[in-house]
Amino acid sequence: MISVDIDGYRFQVRAAAVVEHDNHILLHRGVNDSFWALPGGRVEPGENAQATLVREMMEELDEPIVCGELLYLVENFFDYLNQPNHEIGLYFRAQLRSHSTLLDKSRTHNGTEAGTSLEFRWFPRASLHDVDLRPAFLRESLSLSTLNFLHVVQRG
Repeated sequence: MISVDIDGYRFQVRAAAVVEHDNHILLHRGVNDSFWALPGGRVEPGENAQATLVREMMEELDEPIVCGELLYLVENFFDYLNQPNHEIGLYFRAQLRSHSTLLDKSRTHNGTEAGTSLEFRWFPRASLHDVDLRPAFLRESLSLSTLNFLHVVQRG
């Protein structure tokens, strides 16, 4: 994965999926985290970001996805576990198979990543402003009925 420590910062490249269905957005978190994020993961050297999303969804949920266009280019500066991070995020529109069990919005879906338990849940667009969703700009941006390409610099 592309993640290196440089001058006190952890620098990483992450790909994330914006999965929409019936006016809901799919989010995930580590079971020990208090915040939610878009599903995805760190890009491996030599791997394109769309391939990262396909690989991550298979590793975490055994679910194939189809990646669409790039929606957000995010320069994200944040602290995680007392470590300053500088993350370049490539966020793509993505779709699940029409018969995917992950489309069931009535329950939390479970997955794992490198031994860490993950939970995946659907949130109505209208309620995203009440969710601790990171990066924070997503609360507003994903609430919009139309998503267009956006370059974002997020601090905090």
